[in-house]
Amino acid sequence: MHETHIILGIESSCDDTAAAVLRQTGDGPAEILSSVVHGQTDLHSAYGGVVPEIAARAHAEKIDTCIRESLSVASVTLDDLHAIAVTAGPGLIGGVMAGVMCAKGLSAATGRPLIGVNHLAGHALTPRLTDGVSFPYLVLLVSGGHCQFLIAHAADRFDRLGGTIDDAPGEAFDKTARLLGLAQPGGPSVEREAEAGDPERFRLPRPLTDRADCNMSFSGLKTAILRARDKIVAEKGGLTRQDRADLCAGFQAAITDVIVLKTRIALTLYLQNAPAEPVLAVAGGVAANKTIRAALERLCAERDVTFVAPPLSLCTDNAAMIAYAGLERFRAGDVDDLSLTARPRWPLDTSRPALLGSGRKGAKA
Repeated sequence: MHETHIILGIESSCDDTAAAVLRQTGDGPAEILSSVVHGQTDLHSAYGGVVPEIAARAHAEKIDTCIRESLSVASVTLDDLHAIAVTAGPGLIGGVMAGVMCAKGLSAATGRPLIGVNHLAGHALTPRLTDGVSFPYLVLLVSGGHCQFLIAHAADRFDRLGGTIDDAPGEAFDKTARLLGLAQPGGPSVEREAEAGDPERFRLPRPLTDRADCNMSFSGLKTAILRARDKIVAEKGGLTRQDRADLCAGFQAAITDVIVLKTRIALTLYLQNAPAEPVLAVAGGVAANKTIRAALERLCAERDVTFVAPPLSLCTDNAAMIAYAGLERFRAGDVDDLSLTARPRWPLDTSRPALLGSGRKGAKA
């Protein structure tokens, strides 16, 4: 008789309150019984970005409703659960605390094991949930707050090859959208505008492409957009719709070129491990960008590497990925107790020097 495990996942690291229930029988594929996400876009739209205090309050107000809804959709009760997994970092500390405290309360009340999950591990392990990918695989984690190349050797062992030394791509998309008067979140807005634009009109910089490593930089690209916008405004007195579309297309093309070039280098390093079934997986919100996806697919076809991208609903923040990462830990007998704390920063690969500054909060990545 194969043992069945049912895991509740809770995610509240940024501006999405999410809960999900996962079930796995034996070594079979994990099944998503429910995945509920309550977004906060309307709460933050007037501010041009996520306001941490507003996000934390919204998480505290919505998290119990979200969990109840998730359990109801999955047709399970708290008594049916085998463990409770929760994002314990990295993220906006108020939101992470809301999730951790709720999970600790549920664990204490039900006696079910508590599992603190690294949010980045949730993204990095999603290809195993959706496609059953075997270790080792190369993952490009590209989101609003992070951008890293990681070789996933095991559920708890990641080798970072490189990443952004400043702004993450998602952050650059958001800032570009603000500069051009587009709605937040910036990624989808910029992508929509770029469809009608000429990517060749503005030759924007491709930072660090002269270096043979996997590190990236996107803050200068954002500054280039600002200067190009201001030059047009000074010459014409404002931006036309076509100007804005061309700026978006040029920006998206520059981001894509940098990511593809650095992915090419990362693939070369990864393939030195001679994996039996080489895979490049992309995860995180920016992985939803069709232009970036298509370019990476072409690169993988060229290098004879399988390309894996989770469904769009599992690229952005969700609790199904947290439940799955928790399931991997639970099956390995690795659980936490009620001393689990929320962490604003939590690198996956702690053996390498931080790419981004540390300070009192610790290394960001």
